[in-house]
Amino acid sequence: MKLYSLSVLYKGAPKVVLLKAAYDVSSFSFFQRSSVQEFMTFTSQLIVERSAPGSRASVKEQEYLCHVYVRSDSLAGVVIADSEYPSRVAFTLLEKVLDEFSKEVERIQWPVGSPATIEYEALDAYLSKYQNPREADPMTKVQAELDETKIILVSRRGPCVRPHSLRRGLGLCMLQKLLGYLPRGLRTLPERCDFGANSRRDSAEWLRLSPP
Repeated sequence: MKLYSLSVLYKGAPKVVLLKAAYDVSSFSFFQRSSVQEFMTFTSQLIVERSAPGSRASVKEQEYLCHVYVRSDSLAGVVIADSEYPSRVAFTLLEKVLDEFSKEVERIQWPVGSPATIEYEALDAYLSKYQNPREADPMTKVQAELDETKIILVSRRGPCVRPHSLRRGLGLCMLQKLLGYLPRGLRTLPERCDFGANSRRDSAEWLRLSPP
């Protein structure tokens, strides 16, 4: 996963104004970096120009995925990333940046500003931080940890954990039982974990084999 650019723009009536931008083109050769950065600047402005105020969209452009958010006040943000970068995290980043930008930069500067005149220096730090969405975004981190737990649990082949029994609900009950998170008085499988005769037999066997 890779973030290449993060831009703040203003969707004016005659044209789109680039207010501030940060780029990470280190993965390109030295001789390509200038043209790649120009392409990303042009693409960001073009996407904002074609987007309506109050809209969000993800647009495929060559091998890149461009995420755009135009607020109702015409302040806009664009993230250009690879196709593997999670769109939810990209839009979370855009929301955070635009909210912060609108508080630090007076609205009167938006239609006439430029990267040289706008005093807002947080984009480079955000671009660096969000290169790893798992560390930057709490929900992504939790989801990744849940996925890892599922992989570890399914890979086991002991008699108490049967892969065909790890369905939604039943798998959670078994995981809680396995890790001993539930108090002694609550160590029973709820009725909602019942997925049929096979699951009932698995549940009964699980309870019989579990330590007291």
